[in-house]
Amino acid sequence: MKVIKRDGRAVEYDRQKIVIAIEKANKEVRKTEKANEEDIEKIIEYIEELGKKRILVEDIQDIIEQKLMEFKKFELAKKYIVYRYTRALVRKQNTTDESILGIIRNTNKSELNNNIRKNIAIVSTQRDLIAGEVSRDLTKRILLPEKISKAHEDGIIYFHDSDYFLQPMFNCCLVNIKDMLENGTVINGNLIESPHTFQVACIVMTQIIASVASCQYGEQSIDISHLGKYLRKTYIELKKKLNEEYKNKLSKEIIEEITQTRIRSELKQGIQTIQYQINTLITTNGNSPSVTLFLNLDKDDEYIQENALIIEEILKQRYQGIKNEDGNFSSPAFPKLVYVLHEHNCLRGGKYDYLTKIAIKCSAKRMYPTYISAKKMHENYGGNIFSPMGTVNFLPLWKDENGNYKFEGRFNQGVVSINLPQIGIISEGNEKKFWEILDERLDLCKEALMCRHYSLLGTSSEVSPILWKYGAISRLKSGEKIDKLLKSNYSTLSLGYVGIYETTKLVKGVSHTAKEGHEFAIKLIKHLKNTTDKWNKETGLGFTIYGIVSNKLCHKFAQIDKEKFGDIKDITDKGYYTSSYHVDCRENLDLFTKLSFESEFEKISSGGGISYIDIPNMSKNINSIEKIVKYIYDNIQCIKFNNISNCCSACGYDGEIILNENNKWECPQCGNEEN
Repeated sequence: MKVIKRDGRAVEYDRQKIVIAIEKANKEVRKTEKANEEDIEKIIEYIEELGKKRILVEDIQDIIEQKLMEFKKFELAKKYIVYRYTRALVRKQNTTDESILGIIRNTNKSELNNNIRKNIAIVSTQRDLIAGEVSRDLTKRILLPEKISKAHEDGIIYFHDSDYFLQPMFNCCLVNIKDMLENGTVINGNLIESPHTFQVACIVMTQIIASVASCQYGEQSIDISHLGKYLRKTYIELKKKLNEEYKNKLSKEIIEEITQTRIRSELKQGIQTIQYQINTLITTNGNSPSVTLFLNLDKDDEYIQENALIIEEILKQRYQGIKNEDGNFSSPAFPKLVYVLHEHNCLRGGKYDYLTKIAIKCSAKRMYPTYISAKKMHENYGGNIFSPMGTVNFLPLWKDENGNYKFEGRFNQGVVSINLPQIGIISEGNEKKFWEILDERLDLCKEALMCRHYSLLGTSSEVSPILWKYGAISRLKSGEKIDKLLKSNYSTLSLGYVGIYETTKLVKGVSHTAKEGHEFAIKLIKHLKNTTDKWNKETGLGFTIYGIVSNKLCHKFAQIDKEKFGDIKDITDKGYYTSSYHVDCRENLDLFTKLSFESEFEKISSGGGISYIDIPNMSKNINSIEKIVKYIYDNIQCIKFNNISNCCSACGYDGEIILNENNKWECPQCGNEEN
């Protein structure tokens, strides 16, 4: 039997250690209260007869306490409990002082690295970070069970966003912007009625975004198609006024021309409002609102013409960028953009192909938008097209009482991630041992996710009125509990994971792109999916598996494991683990084979996933991006482009790098071919 220590190490079970521990407690009590040899032997026999292959040291201590009470050794049990509690307090001593002072002095490297989008030097941001340090400390010492806190510290799991766990806040959401625009909302105690013009709708939308961002810690998404209605309202009102003013003075054609000119001006100003408001507002989290705009042109939308104009203007303004303090145009961090590819805009002669060409130019210069294939999403989500929460976190299907699918107004309660490569290291190539440890750690993940759930249970609608009372998530009554929104798949609890590639190498000795490795990797990700499905049935909650793409977490897990286990070739020696199911960048796969391979995993990882394509010198490779976008529609659900080195690694050529017939990047100057 292996005993799992608090630091995650597995040591051989030693019955003599139990004898020594109880004898130490014996010395602190009267003779009549001491446990005799027979009592101690019974406790040891009970533990050994459990027949466990692995047991937590905390569980052994719990059994000792329980048995001492059964033997009516109450004073001895009390001494043992007090000693154990005292040791726990020592382990949980407050450690926030230095980290908080480091924030104020700008010397806290952890916060500097973790919050690259926040200016840690300004007072408003420091207030948020200091509050986060207090929350993180209380979470570690008091709010979470000790074994979960310890597992987080040891890189066994990662309990995301503990700096916000102290308060009843959730991760990310799809804002029900349609409801809020049509039925009005309340912000800061002020009634905001349904807007009558496009520009006012844009202003109201950005105020909603800022208010929502201050009540959650993750990203939010807005379906921009709900603005089409208000652009048409503006068009109708403008034309009505022109007809009244110039009746019998101007022809219908000229009135229409003037109307179109003015509507374009209104459209441009409205989108400028969105872009500038989002990038100049500061939320209570100390940064600009983390928001994604969902650019979906549905062929059955009655406002498709208006929405085509809106999407075009958003893309053009993103392409231009925003001036920084030096007066130069730069790429804003937000809003992120997600662009949906349909039959009518996937570069096959469709009516709206021109929008995709603008999107590609925008990607080449500004990195966004991310692309979603409507075709693949239809296949993966029962014919539905909906925005992710942010750019990667997808919701499971859910129907309301009328049998209609609903996505907007839903949210994610939180994320806990599992370090798969660490299990591979500990199992030492023994596959049976790997699955045993995996299931133990998945139980720990479930318990940690349930902590997320319990922290939100009982929350009153008054806590965040914009979310719970005034439409962003729901329209609950004053003082009503949010509990019904936490159950039945309405909101999700995400199990994240990293390092399928490294885990497969450790257990099978080959990459997950090799036949034997692929079989294992598919079995592994299906096991994660089946486990979350089992949790759903057991609890009635919405557990999903989520392909984590956080570079920070990939590096953190690898760093912890390197410190514990040293340099392991192609595992810890490179300083990072590969994100989720992604193919390692050194694999000898051409671009389209990589995408096709990852799409199989993406479908199983239905709670969130995305593939990345690294493009050399993106601004000079628009033709290659077009070729990739054409491929995306039929083959993979979600893609984002990254810009890499501006030159050929072989000869230093700094120009367009061709995506050749082998679907690899080829330097036209020296012929160098790379993945």
